[in-house]
Amino acid sequence: MTEFSWPVRVYYEDTDTSGVVYYANYLRYLERARTEMLRAIGFEQDKLARENNIIFIVRKVIIDYLKPAKFNEALTVNAKIAGLRKASMLFEQTIFNNQNELLCQAEIRIACISNKTMKPVSIPEFIISELAHVD
Repeated sequence: MTEFSWPVRVYYEDTDTSGVVYYANYLRYLERARTEMLRAIGFEQDKLARENNIIFIVRKVIIDYLKPAKFNEALTVNAKIAGLRKASMLFEQTIFNNQNELLCQAEIRIACISNKTMKPVSIPEFIISELAHVD
């Protein structure tokens, strides 16, 4: 599958006292890119919860912080589905600054669960089918 890109600007609120992005905020940037990727192919997460009784949750994160992002930088956050299982997706994600320097890379496993029972359920076929056609 092709890589999806989402622009992010580093705001003052994202940084610590030295003007460097606080480590947990990278997770927010990565989340935004995954959400926007799903939206771009036609899936709104609130609608999936309401109409299909499913939600996607983070199951596992492996993240490498390579260089700091700084206040007011324009970043590009990328997301690519690297694997699909019955009830989960593996995303490979990166964050680059505007000098095209790799700042962060992550592997994030997303699980599909019932929003009623909070237990794993199969990703609906209509989602799998659409994801298989993303290129």
